[in-house]
Amino acid sequence: MSVAAPVANVLPEKKPVKFSNLLLGAGLNLFEVTTLGQPLEVIKTTMAANRGDSFAGALTRIWGRGGVLGFYQGLIPWAWIEASTKGAVLLFVASEAEYYARTFGAGDFTAGISGGVTGGVAQAYATMGFCTCMKTVEMTKSKLAAAGVKPPGTFATFMDIYRKEGIKGINKGVNAVAIRQMTNWGSRFGLSRLAEQGIRRVTGKKEGAKLSAWEKILASGLGGGLSAWNQPIEVIRVEMQSKTIDPNRPAKMTVGNTLQYIYSQNGVKGLYRGVVPRIGLGVWQTICMVAMGDMAKTYVEKITGDQVTAKH
Repeated sequence: MSVAAPVANVLPEKKPVKFSNLLLGAGLNLFEVTTLGQPLEVIKTTMAANRGDSFAGALTRIWGRGGVLGFYQGLIPWAWIEASTKGAVLLFVASEAEYYARTFGAGDFTAGISGGVTGGVAQAYATMGFCTCMKTVEMTKSKLAAAGVKPPGTFATFMDIYRKEGIKGINKGVNAVAIRQMTNWGSRFGLSRLAEQGIRRVTGKKEGAKLSAWEKILASGLGGGLSAWNQPIEVIRVEMQSKTIDPNRPAKMTVGNTLQYIYSQNGVKGLYRGVVPRIGLGVWQTICMVAMGDMAKTYVEKITGDQVTAKH
């Protein structure tokens, strides 16, 4: 009688992070933010910072800050720095976290969420903290202009905050950014996968069957849009980073006391200000990553001579 050979413990394969993947991610992110991304970000931030404004009121306020250019405040350099680096940080950290989750026996779904959550937190503390802080400062320092004083330039503002408050000052609200990124990536991944399963059921496709570009856009759009459930964290982040002057605001702002302050001023409704442009932003990001991803993939492969393996 033959004895079965013991099954060797097969370790999961670690996926390499390729330069072509990083280039593709940075290129798509820069395109997304320079087109519709930044205007939607500015509308979302303005509505979250000025919670008494209607959608039309927010548009009027932004237009008053400099016409069309008002919708691109904070684009150069902060949004560009964020867009070109956050993808690289996410890919490096998420692939490592996903690999280690698999070594502990996690399945595809759990390992993917673990990678997304860890990558999202790393994004916040590496580059997104100070970038979102400086973008918000740019968008909310309009009180000086309204008073007839010429606001200082981008780098003058950055240096002024750094001199007064140090690293902590330029990373104000970073904990809120980390919570947002962590919940955003975790839920976006999970909800997109659920939407993909639903689309396969409706269209009669087998489990794991490839989706068309439009089906991918629909699934990721639903995932991105429904991930806006965590908008209160985004409103808290904007309030912590904004230059709004209000004697009722806590002197030392934390996630907890900022939540209490917003709730006392504007109720539950105030915590969801800017949710519509945020859903729009999620859908636009999806269209850029999915619809334009294939075209960009071919172009990047031609430039680098390296096969792009990133999923988009």
